[in-house]
Amino acid sequence: MSPGIEPAAHPKGCCAAVYGSDLVALLLGDAYHPGGSGLTRRLAAQLAPASGEHVLDVASGRGASALLLATEYGCTVTGVDLAGPNVAAATHTARSAGLADRVLFRQGDAERLPIGPASADVVICECAFCTFPDKPTAAGELARVLVPGGRLGVSDVTAVPDQLPPELTGLGAWIACVADARPLDEYAALLASAGLTVTHTERHDGAVTAMIDQIEARLTVVRLTAGQRAESLGLDFARAPAVLAAARAAVADGVLGYAILTATKPAVGPR
Repeated sequence: MSPGIEPAAHPKGCCAAVYGSDLVALLLGDAYHPGGSGLTRRLAAQLAPASGEHVLDVASGRGASALLLATEYGCTVTGVDLAGPNVAAATHTARSAGLADRVLFRQGDAERLPIGPASADVVICECAFCTFPDKPTAAGELARVLVPGGRLGVSDVTAVPDQLPPELTGLGAWIACVADARPLDEYAALLASAGLTVTHTERHDGAVTAMIDQIEARLTVVRLTAGQRAESLGLDFARAPAVLAAARAAVADGVLGYAILTATKPAVGPR
């Protein structure tokens, strides 16, 4: 969630540009989603990737989750992200960590994944599905790349769209992962329509409030230490407090939240 950033192009391209910039790293640190590595571990525990399995990380950002999975579970990981700078940064980090043989990053679109069919045992997608303009196509791609019996884990912003305050709508809110977020049951329905079987859901709304607290604290530091640079990258310091306050109120009202859900692709039956 990135407050007060005012892009001026198509939402998908804007998300790639903003999340590939140093500005988001300043505000969010290494993990670009509520709950950070703790919630990534929670999602991974539900999926139980095994050594030797191939994991696909869709919208992998700068690679924090991919590296965590490779290190802690011994699996091989391919990360796909639309932003070239994210791919470059993640690739550099993987090489520096000595994981280049097991972790690969590629630039690509979640609605047209550059991955062959039935090539991943596990797919994760953290805090990104809500930003995909064509969600049914993206859900179909997540299903396509899974092997029969493969597992999918999604963590994402949830929202009641017609109850969002005006500060959390429009193009800027796409970047904040809010404007096109859906209720949890709608995400489940999208995955089911793609042929997947939803196996588990759980809410983590408090993770959004914690991220808002983090951003508010870092805004002050960024303003003092890199204010001009942040403004040149599109951060509106004057608008950011209203956006964050609206988000906090929406969480309290049950309009905005966060959740994880897992699903499986049906195994091929006997012939």
